[in-house]
Amino acid sequence: MTDRSVTVVGGGLAGIAAALRCAQEGAAVTLLEARARLGGAVYSFERDGLRMDNGQHVFLRCCVAYRGLLRDLGAEDLVTLQPRLRITVLAPGGRRAVLGRGRLPAPVHLAPALLRYQLLGVRERLAVARAMQALRAVDRDDPAADARSFADWLDEHGQSAGAREAVWDLIARPTLNLASANASLAQAAQVFQLGLLGDAAAGDVGHATAPLSDIHDVAARRALAAAGVDVRLRHGATAVVPTDGGFLVDHRGGTGAIQTAFVILAVPPTRAAKLIPAATPASVPGPARPGTEINASALGSSPIVNLHVVYDRQVLDVPFAAGVHTPVQWVFDRTAGSGLRNGQYLAVSLSAADVELGESADGLRERYLPALAELLPAARHATVEVFRVTREHAATFRAAPGSRALRPGPRTLIPGLFLAGTWTDTGWPATMESAVLSGYAAARQILRATETRQPALSAPGA
Repeated sequence: MTDRSVTVVGGGLAGIAAALRCAQEGAAVTLLEARARLGGAVYSFERDGLRMDNGQHVFLRCCVAYRGLLRDLGAEDLVTLQPRLRITVLAPGGRRAVLGRGRLPAPVHLAPALLRYQLLGVRERLAVARAMQALRAVDRDDPAADARSFADWLDEHGQSAGAREAVWDLIARPTLNLASANASLAQAAQVFQLGLLGDAAAGDVGHATAPLSDIHDVAARRALAAAGVDVRLRHGATAVVPTDGGFLVDHRGGTGAIQTAFVILAVPPTRAAKLIPAATPASVPGPARPGTEINASALGSSPIVNLHVVYDRQVLDVPFAAGVHTPVQWVFDRTAGSGLRNGQYLAVSLSAADVELGESADGLRERYLPALAELLPAARHATVEVFRVTREHAATFRAAPGSRALRPGPRTLIPGLFLAGTWTDTGWPATMESAVLSGYAAARQILRATETRQPALSAPGA
């Protein structure tokens, strides 16, 4: 063992980012992953002769950490990023509107589209514009803002139920994985301030054009190998034991424990809590806050349900769209890269899907196929060739009021042991950006400890 050896437990985006950054700075890195692939909650699978993603994942132009990781993975050509924010919004009866940015600078870049947004009345549109200006002033680092619900703030600022559905929840629900009634004001402010209300280009939407595993497994393994990381798949860690000057990491799938100077636990909170050495205070939740144990049950989780629908013809004429006055939240054209030769493959993403999680596949089919036909006139005459449901029971932590106080920072009270994952305190809700930021934060702590931190770690998003 060298004094710069690092073992990263978990091969999701947080673990990939942490391992790659440590290796780039000269550490000897071992990455342990229990599954036979990398990518964690962002992956692909094969069904019905098609390559399907477990769920739809998007990023924004302001997600500089995730976009930087894509560059490091050599995977920029596997994603697309809008040149200018444009969200097609569909309503029953074939009605549609557009939310997007114009050529004006922030904060008025959204004004032209908002004023033309005919899914709301004129008074509602003006009220939304005033509320957006007010939201810019919310201090997202204020514990009082974290303790308050987003819905309470919207009510205070005169937002109707229609405005909440057609604008606020349209953005908040997929990014927070909670409806505004259940979400923290501070977490909502993070999304709107950084993604829509700051730099005019910040909210341009990006997404994968290839299967997710081509990026977060295939390209990631190639980049990690090139950086010298020892990636061990099917090697789930079972215990982390402190020793003089480091740790022993027991794991499945191999012989002998790994001796290492540093450990990064880039795993969900329930698993991290089990791997923390017994009888030791677990974590330091954030700067200048007292240490507490990881409380996964208090942090909670929120589910996502995804519907995979293959039609015998094209029914959606844009890359993606959002739904209003319908159970359909967001729908994406996933035909490219899936292997489908004829027809169109749509992925319907349902966030905060507590109700849908308990519905049968037949029940979801009976409810959502007619709803899609109401939004997409061409679907009324199309044949559904595949209908498949994937469920992520604990897709994200619950970004509920008070949740930030429960999110630990990268440091623990055990020297040399660090945490990473979307559930740690990055400021962001549980997004790919949060995952990468958390990995970089943990790596930065190790590099500081070894007095080898380089300027690259001070770059935006690092």
